[in-house]
Amino acid sequence: MNNDNNGNKESREKIAEVPNSKPSSLNNLDNLDALSQYIKSTKGTREGRAIPPLEKWHPEDIVDMDLTIKANGEWWHEGGQMTRESLVSLFATILWKEENNGITEYFLKTPVQKIRIQVEDAPLLINDVGIVHEDDMSWLEFTTTTGDVVRLDDEHPIVLKAYNSNKSDSNDSDFNNSDFSESDQANQMSKADDVADSQELASTEQVRPYMMVRNGLTALIGRNTFYHLTEIGALSEENGKTILTLQSGSQSYSLSMPTD
Repeated sequence: MNNDNNGNKESREKIAEVPNSKPSSLNNLDNLDALSQYIKSTKGTREGRAIPPLEKWHPEDIVDMDLTIKANGEWWHEGGQMTRESLVSLFATILWKEENNGITEYFLKTPVQKIRIQVEDAPLLINDVGIVHEDDMSWLEFTTTTGDVVRLDDEHPIVLKAYNSNKSDSNDSDFNNSDFSESDQANQMSKADDVADSQELASTEQVRPYMMVRNGLTALIGRNTFYHLTEIGALSEENGKTILTLQSGSQSYSLSMPTD
């Protein structure tokens, strides 16, 4: 079974048709309350948290909203943090990514309007991982703070890549140098010590683990979740690097972290 929200064909078929023109009662949707009401009004028979068919929507109207997804996964609107989890999760279902002339842009996308927002790092944050058993097979299943559930497989790999900390305050990051202090590492299980040491060195260059989720959107794997992965997986040393091997389904996936 594939738990990728975007890949659930049955859920997509249940999504009601939405109007192709902007409601006359709304001048635009770059307002949190108006956008929330619009999404709810066009929800139709959508069940659970199915992702709308964003790839089928081609709105020409583009506006900007003072909304930023911080590097630690927090959503901030007009200088204040959005604390209503239900609202954040609702908006996360219409997150959209585009590459324009080499520049990555993020939007909240509806059938009638694209609302440009700012994203400091990844638009999604993974805060939980577990093992699920199905058909005599075990899978690593990840959950984001906004409700996406995805399994580690060839379409949803984990990668390590550098993050430019100059884009935001390092205190906002879920992975920064202070995250891997000696006192913090001492509280982790011994199996995670080696990879924590290597990750501490890598974090100087702001190397972080990410996972593909849906529609080209990636999620940062949170620090505690990453530590949990080191407990689930197998650690080894090869050519001066720490290798974390993860088993999901019938496949093995390896992450190589430099120790120099």
